[in-house]
Amino acid sequence: MSEHYILDGKKPVPCDLMTWARWLKGAERHVAKSGDPKGEKPWVSNVFLGLDHSFGYGSPMLFETMIFGGEHDQYQERCSTWEEAEIMHKKACQLIGIEL
Repeated sequence: MSEHYILDGKKPVPCDLMTWARWLKGAERHVAKSGDPKGEKPWVSNVFLGLDHSFGYGSPMLFETMIFGGEHDQYQERCSTWEEAEIMHKKACQLIGIEL
């Protein structure tokens, strides 16, 4: 299985290195961002990684949610699908008190 993926809409599609590299140059990879990254309060980012971070164990881990700042700084979760990523984003926002 490929370690490189691009998005076709919201669906991850395996691809070769050159296809991935060309796509990545202009891709908008954010699923969601909540909070103000330039502010003093914690914020949440959820991105499509484009590389499988499962390291060969189970389903490809292609999306990552992280919290920046505050007591949960560097909190991180990864998942396989856009839909799971949206759920993880909401969970992280709830954890730090951001209403969506």
